[in-house]
Amino acid sequence: MKLTTRGHYSVKALLDLTLQPNYQPTSVKAIASRQEIPAPYLEKLLIELRKAGLVKSVRGSQGGYQLARKPSQISLGQILDAVGETVSPLPRYYPDIGQAEDWVTFSLWKRLHQKLKEALYNITLADLYYDARSWEAATGGESSFIV
Repeated sequence: MKLTTRGHYSVKALLDLTLQPNYQPTSVKAIASRQEIPAPYLEKLLIELRKAGLVKSVRGSQGGYQLARKPSQISLGQILDAVGETVSPLPRYYPDIGQAEDWVTFSLWKRLHQKLKEALYNITLADLYYDARSWEAATGGESSFIV
């Protein structure tokens, strides 16, 4: 599986939102600046994430985007699905019915795909948040949540 820019930026943006005290709204400009993401591109991603119910937008001078749920209730799989990412290992591939090895290989990739999908839906923003905080503590620095 290769994580595209869409997936990468989406995860970084939502991790950034986990840092906000009491998950208060944050402007696109502020997230884009901290995470080094082009603001117009980030805005489009956040709209998709809002449509999926992962973030909500708040109007006004103190508005912006905030998590719609607790970080422990948002999985990587949900984030990636929301922005159209796929974890399909072999799109449009069908094994040769006359080749046993082809079927074995196909079956192996299908199983690996299922395990990867399960893992992505079991890893939450809270897990990544604590991983990032542990890394910060171990290195004595601050992170910008490089995924």
